[in-house]
Amino acid sequence: MAGLLRPFRRAVTYTRWLHLFMAVVWPAMWIFVDEAWAFASVVPLALAGLVPGMRVVEGVQARLLLTGHRPDDASVDIVVAPSATWADHGRLVVWLEARLAVGFCVAMLTVQLPVLAVDLVNAARGGHQAPGSYLRLAGNHWWYGLLSPLPLLLLAAVVVGAGELITRLARRLLGPSRAERLSALEERTEQLLERNRIARELHDSIGHALTVAVVQAGAARAAGSAEFTDRALSAIEETGRAALEDLERVLGVLRESERPVSGRPTLADADRLLESARASGAEVDAEVTGAVETLPGPVTREGYRILQEALTNVLRHAGAVPTRVRVEVADGVLVLDVRNPLPDPRAAPGRGAGLRGIRERAALLGGRAHTGPDGAGDWKVRVELPPG
Repeated sequence: MAGLLRPFRRAVTYTRWLHLFMAVVWPAMWIFVDEAWAFASVVPLALAGLVPGMRVVEGVQARLLLTGHRPDDASVDIVVAPSATWADHGRLVVWLEARLAVGFCVAMLTVQLPVLAVDLVNAARGGHQAPGSYLRLAGNHWWYGLLSPLPLLLLAAVVVGAGELITRLARRLLGPSRAERLSALEERTEQLLERNRIARELHDSIGHALTVAVVQAGAARAAGSAEFTDRALSAIEETGRAALEDLERVLGVLRESERPVSGRPTLADADRLLESARASGAEVDAEVTGAVETLPGPVTREGYRILQEALTNVLRHAGAVPTRVRVEVADGVLVLDVRNPLPDPRAAPGRGAGLRGIRERAALLGGRAHTGPDGAGDWKVRVELPPG
């Protein structure tokens, strides 16, 4: 019983009823002039469906009255936007005519079913029927009184059923078109790509800073030298400050979606990565060939992050070992090559998130990344990024 009464405890049941009544207000005014004019109202209604802004009006009404959501709620699959194609116009015309037909039927039953219930009671008592009744009762019988609740129950079923029907029609006819769904999917994909990029930025920057801090702290404790400890603390401070700058920049982008992404480090700032690795005890042999400053912005920024992750992996998995870094720019193509002795095979393997990030960054720019043993006892990270 509680399940049957549940729809009548929801406000949206009555707003849907109101929505259907609103569809027949304008045609109902013509009934006072001539009933034939009321049926002729379907023609101007169809013409109204050709007006682009009509879709906005109907979408707002449908969201408010049929779903109970605000017009700006993006979770509702009813579009609040002007018609952009002839298909949109066609669906809107069908919607307007369908809403009129369903609304007319519901309005008539809303009036006639209560009248029928009163007529049944009057007939059971020996009285007369109302003059506006469409259904005439034969004679006066006492058992008509037992039937009097049925029209009201039927009206309740009509209100709930018609509300569900018109809502389904709204989602179908006022919902997004194929082009709009594709546009929304592309926007969602862009958001996911941006989140993935931010995740990589945080992983590379914060991961590098924490790795340097851990390695420096361990080396300082093992060395037992005040001079070495001072150098280690300076390296930790510098790396931590750079990580905080990166973190503040990323958080600023997250807070303000329209804020331009600026201030990201490039390969021109690679010296601080190399010095950080050297301060951690690694013997870094670096060689830069070509004009790094001529590289396009996306290439030089992603190249910096790739080099950062490669050096972080060296410190994390191999420790303070001799490392060779080669940066070459030729014909606009950037080649990064980082090699170091393979780590102790007994060391715990990493999860591979950093190497996957390197490959994703390279693929995003149409480049290639090769990671793994080189056959000569070294671990290599070689990345080629085209100028485009």
